[in-house]
Amino acid sequence: MKIRKGDNIIMLVGKDRGKTGLIDHVYRQENRITVKGLNRYKKSVKPSKKAPKGGIIEINAKVPASNVAIICPSCSKISRIGYEKNKSRKMRICKKCGKSIEQIKS
Repeated sequence: MKIRKGDNIIMLVGKDRGKTGLIDHVYRQENRITVKGLNRYKKSVKPSKKAPKGGIIEINAKVPASNVAIICPSCSKISRIGYEKNKSRKMRICKKCGKSIEQIKS
């Protein structure tokens, strides 16, 4: 899967079509992802450690990875992802501008 946690994406289908967000979690076996603040649903829960009072909570639902597109951080356009081999590792690159998509972790 070419998408990773922390990537900025745009939803292509569904009720949140056109909205952008950051990837929260990637489920590689299921080929699905969760996006912060998008594709949310409400669920009733009994009092527990997660929700001491119980009631109705909102949860991010899983989305098929094919229903989102990555936004390139350098050119700010919807783009496909390619790979370029460096001396030490394989880097993800934007197919439109050719620059690296890898995030710099501080």
